[in-house]
Amino acid sequence: MKQCIQCVLDENFPGISFDETGLCSFCRQAADEQRQQALKQEYAGKFEKLLEKYRGKGPYDVLMAYSGGKDSTYTLDIFRNTYGLRVLAFTFDNAFISPFAIENISKVTEKLAVDHISFRPNFALMQKIFSEAGKRDLFPDKALERASSICTSCIGFVKSLMLKTALEKGIPFVGFGWSPGQAPIQSSVMQTNPRLVAIAQKSFWPRLEAVAGHDLSTYYLSEADLARPIDEYPVNVHPFAFHPYNEGAIKAHILSLGWKETEDTDPNSTNCLLNAFANQVHLERWGFHPYAWEIAGIVRSGGLSREEGLAKVSELPNPVLVSRVKERLGLS
Repeated sequence: MKQCIQCVLDENFPGISFDETGLCSFCRQAADEQRQQALKQEYAGKFEKLLEKYRGKGPYDVLMAYSGGKDSTYTLDIFRNTYGLRVLAFTFDNAFISPFAIENISKVTEKLAVDHISFRPNFALMQKIFSEAGKRDLFPDKALERASSICTSCIGFVKSLMLKTALEKGIPFVGFGWSPGQAPIQSSVMQTNPRLVAIAQKSFWPRLEAVAGHDLSTYYLSEADLARPIDEYPVNVHPFAFHPYNEGAIKAHILSLGWKETEDTDPNSTNCLLNAFANQVHLERWGFHPYAWEIAGIVRSGGLSREEGLAKVSELPNPVLVSRVKERLGLS
């Protein structure tokens, strides 16, 4: 199988091509190092200017999506100790959070003196959505190039509930621990646009309502919220885009905060028990790993070596972990 000589993408990835040297089209399109550094400085400066405007204006400065995993833990520390912000950590409990991650959430929020809230929908609802996503893809092909159908369902809940909470509490920033491979620098400091939110809601939630069999409007923005002026909406921030990202350094630092490595998840997650099953389903349907795009981006940025990245996308899902999830979802 043909594989890029620089990143981890192979010939099964949608839209890929290779030049005569074996370099993939996505690596060729990536901005050069000088341009990347200029963009990092630009968006770091943009965030600093917004902090001058909004810091201290509400009960909290930033609402942080906190899964208890490696990247969100380090991002939480960046907001708290690098920028000195008042943070409210928000955990979406999808009923498959690793017990290790739950303990990490408790230890780290206590260590960083961060307030924390958790939201858990009823299990019957999540079971219905995740089991159906295990049987068929619920979203357009393009969306599934970067995440499995199961993960896309879950992150839709996270983004919507985060935005609802930020609006309710008047919090000016919403923070995410996206890695350099998950989102581009240009999206790292971005004002939420209610018009675009309305479009996204109409595309996303009807797909899940068709599966769930009832109205899910309690989880997304109301017409009254969508009618709010844009300046009441939070700014989305993912600081890894303009901060150094190195997996080894990140783990070394968060271990000092009391964080512990999970022992019950697959190699591409440090918080979610669903991941091995979601990965297996995606591999069987699509022929490429759902983390391939993200890991390729991290490798290009220098956060992982190519060998480390290849190891992550080459390891087959653990059948024991897969079996446990299928049993809990009623698919066994």
